[in-house]
Amino acid sequence: MQSILKELPDAPGVYQYFDKDGRLLYVGKAKSLKHRVKSYWRFTPTFRPNPDQSPRILLMLKEVANLDYIVVDSEADALILENALIKQLKPRYNILLRDDKTYPYIYIDESQPFPRFEITRKVVSGKQITYYGPFPNGARALFDALYETFPLVQKKNCLREGKACLFYQIDRCLAPCEGKIDTDTYAAVVEEAKEAIRKRTPLIEKMQTRMMLLATQERFEEAAILRDRIEAIKSLSLTSNIDLAKEIDADIFAIRNGETRGVVVRLFLRGGKIVSSSYNYFRHTHLYDTGEAYTQALLDFYGIDTPPPVSEILVAEDFEGMAEVAQALRLRFGKKVTLSRPKRGVKARLISLALKNCDELLKTSDTQHHIESEIAALCRLKRIPYRVETFDNSHMSGEATVGAMVVWDEGKWNKNAYRRYTLQSKDEYAQTEEMLRRRIADFDLSSPPDLWILDGGIAQLRLAASLLAQRGVDLDVIAIAKEKRDAKAQRAKGKAHDTLYIGDGEAIRLLPSDKRLQWIQRQRDEAHRFAVAYHRNRKRKYDMQSQLLEKKGIGPATVKKLLDYFGTFEAIYNADIEEIAAVTSKRVARLLSGDASETGQ
Repeated sequence: MQSILKELPDAPGVYQYFDKDGRLLYVGKAKSLKHRVKSYWRFTPTFRPNPDQSPRILLMLKEVANLDYIVVDSEADALILENALIKQLKPRYNILLRDDKTYPYIYIDESQPFPRFEITRKVVSGKQITYYGPFPNGARALFDALYETFPLVQKKNCLREGKACLFYQIDRCLAPCEGKIDTDTYAAVVEEAKEAIRKRTPLIEKMQTRMMLLATQERFEEAAILRDRIEAIKSLSLTSNIDLAKEIDADIFAIRNGETRGVVVRLFLRGGKIVSSSYNYFRHTHLYDTGEAYTQALLDFYGIDTPPPVSEILVAEDFEGMAEVAQALRLRFGKKVTLSRPKRGVKARLISLALKNCDELLKTSDTQHHIESEIAALCRLKRIPYRVETFDNSHMSGEATVGAMVVWDEGKWNKNAYRRYTLQSKDEYAQTEEMLRRRIADFDLSSPPDLWILDGGIAQLRLAASLLAQRGVDLDVIAIAKEKRDAKAQRAKGKAHDTLYIGDGEAIRLLPSDKRLQWIQRQRDEAHRFAVAYHRNRKRKYDMQSQLLEKKGIGPATVKKLLDYFGTFEAIYNADIEEIAAVTSKRVARLLSGDASETGQ
C-alpha cells in the first residue's frame, strides 16, 4: 500500500480503504488525494496510522490493507461521487442515511391562460412554474381539497372539449371552455387556491363545514372521506408558537445521533410558516461524523431530478465541507443556494424546534425496536436491522418461476418497496442467484438494507456473501432453513424447529417459542406469501396461454421447448417465423403465424 500512497496525484478525487479480505471499509473525498490520504499515516520511523487522527479513524485504519482511488475534475464532483458510492456500497465505517423517497410537490404552470394545479416528484419544464412543497404526506389530500373547494378547471381535457360539463352544473367549474369566465377572474380564483396551500386553516374550516353538511344529509361515506382528508392536511404541519415577522422561505435540517440510532428532521418554511416536515432514522454508529451526516442528508434530499431548493438552507451545526456542499447544490440547480447555521434570533429558534423534534423521535424509537436489537446481538450483525429485505422464490415443476423480495422498514412492512421477479433459471440455487444479482444491480437506485434474509441454508448464505463481495458491499446476511418432517417443510411459528445460518455458516438453533426465531420466520413467511401469490397469478396466465397454443395444435412438450428458448409467450408471438421453425418445426411456425393450411411437416 505504501507504493500506492507515493503515487497519489495532487488532484481532487475519492479514495476507498479495504481490509485484507477485500471488503470495503471506508469511502472519503479529497481536494487533493495526495495530501488528504497521506495525512492518515506516518512513514517514519515505521509506517503506521497517524496518532493525531480521531478514535473513529484510528479504529478503521487498524483494519486497512489496501487502497483504491478515483480522480475527478473538481471538489464538487468528488463530493457527489463519494455520496453515491456510500449509498451503493454501504462501507462499514461510513454513515448511511437512508431516505430513498422523493417527496411530491404541487405545482402550477401560469403560462397557460387557465392553469391547473398538478402533482409532481420531478422538475417540470417551463418558465412560469411555481412549486409548493415538498409534502412528505398529505399531498394528494391537499390537492383533492383544492379542486373540491375552488372552481378550477377540473380535468386536463376540459378545455379541449369546448363544452361545459357536469362540473359546471354542480358549481365545481366556471366553464372557461365556453368563455363563461375571463382570464383575470380565473386568475383571482387561482390566487385564492395558492393562499389556501400556504395558509391552510381557512381551507380546513371550509372542509369541516362541508363535512358537517354531508353528515346531516346522512351521506356518511362522503363525510368520512372528507374527515380523513382533513386529518391528512392537518398532519402536514408542526404546531409552533414561533412568530416570524417576515415571510421567509427556508429549509431546516437537524441531525442527532442517539444511543441506538440517529434521526434526520427537516422543516419546510414557506412564507414564514412551517408548511410541512419529514424525518427518517439511520443506523446507530459510534463512528458518527457530523460532516458526513449533513453532506449525505443534503445531497440525497436535493437530488438531480427534484425541483430546485429554496435559496436558504439552515442547518443545526457547522460542519466540515459546508462550503463545498453549497457549491455542489449551486452547480446542480444553477441557482444561488446559501447554507448557514443561525446562532441567534428567530431562525435559531427554528433550529431549536427541529432539534427538539429529533430528541422526541429518538425517545419514541428507543421504546419500539427491542426485537431488532436482540436479532443483531444473537446473529452478531454489524448493525441493527431496522431495514430488512427477505427473498423467496416459487414455481411448480419449473413452470411460472418467480422470485419475491419483501421489505421490513422501521417496524412495519413497506409494501411500496416490495419487488417481484420473473426468473428464467431452472434450479432453486440458480434462481436465488438470478434474483440477488438483479437486486444488487439496483443498489445505485435503492440503497442496500441493513440485513438480507434468505430462505435456504449454507449454500444460499455463501452465495449471497460471494455476490456482495464481488460488488464490494458490506451487508449482513442470514439464511433460515425450514425444518422438514416426512420430507415436508414445516412453517408454523411456535412449532417449527428452523435453523439459522449466520456469518461463515455457523448454525443457530433456537426453541420454536423463541421470539427472535419467530421474528425471522415472520419475515421469511411474508416473502413466501408474496412469492406464492405472484406465482399463482403467473401460473394462471401460463395455463391460459398454453391452452390457446394447444387449441392451435401445438402440444405441451413443444410449448415447453418454445418457452425454454424464448422465455415468455409474448416473445414467442413476436418471434420471426424462421426462428420458430429452427427451434421446433416449419409446421409449428405456420401454426403460430396463423397459416395452418400446410401440415405436411
